[in-house]
Amino acid sequence: MSARIINGKEISDTIRREIREEVERLSGRGIRPGLVVILVGEDPASQVYVRNKAKACEDLGYHSEVVRLPADTTQDELLHLIAKYNEDPKINGILVQLPLPKHIAEKPVIDAISVDKDVDGFHPISVGNLMIGDDSLLPCTPAGVIELLKRTGNSPAGKHAVVVGRSNIVGKPVSMLLLRENATVTVCHSRTPDLPAVARQADILIVAVGVPKLVKRDWVKPGAVVIDVGINRLEDGKLAGDVDYEDVLETAGWITPVPGGVGPMTITMLMANTLKSCKRANGID
Repeated sequence: MSARIINGKEISDTIRREIREEVERLSGRGIRPGLVVILVGEDPASQVYVRNKAKACEDLGYHSEVVRLPADTTQDELLHLIAKYNEDPKINGILVQLPLPKHIAEKPVIDAISVDKDVDGFHPISVGNLMIGDDSLLPCTPAGVIELLKRTGNSPAGKHAVVVGRSNIVGKPVSMLLLRENATVTVCHSRTPDLPAVARQADILIVAVGVPKLVKRDWVKPGAVVIDVGINRLEDGKLAGDVDYEDVLETAGWITPVPGGVGPMTITMLMANTLKSCKRANGID
């Protein structure tokens, strides 16, 4: 029997409807969430992401600003711009699109963003709050993964979750969020002995390593929930995840496709973070 498909686009659309309703209520009080996206250089993929973020803001009724800076912008110039937006009351979220040009170090840029406006959830204070379980703005893709699980009735509570990948952007934070949801969590990586055997223990298997079609059916416990965070472009131009979707489809109980699974959730959770920051700034629970 084929796995049930987790439709990230449908779930994302549902969350956006909820956000839109809340934005309409806030607008009646003269309050409007605001997001600025700063793009340095002309990376083609980043250009697409920035357009999609601006469109999401427009669709939801947010105040939106996109700042496009030339590739030779200095680090000091970028930090000065961030400082300006830290003080701008119209802006509740500041996002600097990564990757940055090689002459600009990521860490000082991330550290410069006010933790209250850190809608990417990358600031060290945000990461620390995530670790100890305090309220914080959560990294968007990991938060989206948790929403996919909960909104399909796949609560992590009491389940064994195996996370393949230990990146700061997905693997580590999603592990912390799964612990927060009362899962038992195993984190795997390239040095894990007999990785397929560990993966096979998972009730929930989350894969985020950037290796196309790495996970085959013999990695998957029958009936497991498989969340594929990877997105890779193959030589023929097609997109593929880190899971061999067709091979795993008959073994898994639930599975996310690529595209159309985790991907649509990331920008939606960015919008949710911006709304949360706006409400905090205005003393609204």
